[in-house]
Amino acid sequence: MTACAVESPSVGTDDRSPERGCVLTADGAYAARLTRDGDSWFPERWTLDGPEPYAVPLPGNQPEEPGTELQPLGDGRVLIHRRAGVRHLFALLYPTGPGTGELPLGAMECAGPGVRLDLLPPAPGGARAYAVTVGARGSAVWQVAGGPGGPERLVEVPGRCSGGVWLDRTGRLLALDRELEGCVKTVVVDLELGRVTPLLQITPGSDDRLLMADPDSGLLLISSDAPSPGQERLGWGVLGSTLPVRFPTSLRLPECTAVPFAIQPGRMLEPESCAVALRIEGPVGTWVGIWRPAERRVRHLAAPKGWLTGSGLWTPEGVLRLPYATRETPCGVAELRAPAGEPRPHPGGAEAAAATAAGTPAAKSAGAAGQGSAEPAAPRPVPLAQAPLGRLVTN
Repeated sequence: MTACAVESPSVGTDDRSPERGCVLTADGAYAARLTRDGDSWFPERWTLDGPEPYAVPLPGNQPEEPGTELQPLGDGRVLIHRRAGVRHLFALLYPTGPGTGELPLGAMECAGPGVRLDLLPPAPGGARAYAVTVGARGSAVWQVAGGPGGPERLVEVPGRCSGGVWLDRTGRLLALDRELEGCVKTVVVDLELGRVTPLLQITPGSDDRLLMADPDSGLLLISSDAPSPGQERLGWGVLGSTLPVRFPTSLRLPECTAVPFAIQPGRMLEPESCAVALRIEGPVGTWVGIWRPAERRVRHLAAPKGWLTGSGLWTPEGVLRLPYATRETPCGVAELRAPAGEPRPHPGGAEAAAATAAGTPAAKSAGAAGQGSAEPAAPRPVPLAQAPLGRLVTN
C-alpha cells in the first residue's frame, strides 16, 4: 500500500499545464483556476451563479508552482494542494478585503518510487474534498477537507487507481479505475462502509474505464477496448440496467479525439435523451461536440474564444455553460444551447427505465455490487458485467 505520513495542521514537479482549464463545483456555482501575472502564477476564484460572472484573485505570499492543484468548495473557499518534494500541503483560501486569508489543513508525506497524490473531482454538496494516493501496488482514498482534523485515510484499494467519478448526489459512492493484474476495471468505493466492489467489467481482458456518470438518469460514459482490441472507444450504458454497453459509430471520429466533460442533469429515467458535451481535438484545433444516445450523430460547434478547455456545465434546461477568459473579458461564460434533436425510442427503453429506477440516485450501498442482480427493494449500483455484454452493440 501507499506509504503516507500525516502531519496535523498548525494552529491559526508536475507536467500538467494550469492553463488547460478550471475546476467547477458540482453545482457550477464556483470555479477555480491558476492564472498568471507575467511569470507569476496565482489562484483565482470565479463566482458563476450570479447575474454576471466575476473573478476574485487569491494571491499568496509567494507565486504558486504550475503543478499546484485547486478545487472550489460550495461555500466559496478554495482548497489548494501544494507539493514540496514528497510533502503535500493543504489549505483553504478565501478573500479578506485586499488580501487572501489562508487556513492550513495539514500535510501528508508520500514517499516511495512512483508514489503520487491527486485531488479527486469535486464532491456533490461542496462541503468535503478528497484525494487519492497511488503507490506501486495499492491506492488509498483520503478526505482532505471538511473533516474534523487534518487529512484522514478512508479506504485502501488494492491496485493502482486513477480517474474518479461520483455516482450519487450524497458524495458516498465513488467510482475509480483500478489497474490490477494487467487490466483496468472500474470499481465502486463506498466511503461510508469502506468497501470496494466491481462495477465495470466488459470482458476479462479489456481495459474498461468510467469517464462520467449522471446520477439523475443513470447515464454512464465509458472508454473501453473491448469492441476493438488495442483501440479505445467511447461507449455508454445505464447504471443498474441489464442492457449491454453500446459503442456507437457516431462517436468514432477519424483523426480526432473526443473526451466527454459534461452530461445534462435532471433527465430522470431518460438517459437516452441526455445531452453530452464533448471536447474534440483534431488537426484543425479544438471544438465542442454535442451528442445524445438517442441520436446517430455528433453536432459540432465552435468553442468560444479563450475557452478554459474542457471546462463546462449543462443546465437541466439544456444550456451548456462554458467559462472563458480573454484580454477583453477576463471572466466570462458563453452559453450554447443544445440543438433540438429527434430522440428515438431506444430498443428496450421501458426495460432501461425500470432498471434505472432500481439502481440509480437512491442507491444506498455498493457493498453488494458484485453479487447478484439489482433488487428494487434494495437500490444499488449493479456491475455492468452482469448485463449481456457478449452482445456488444457498435452502432
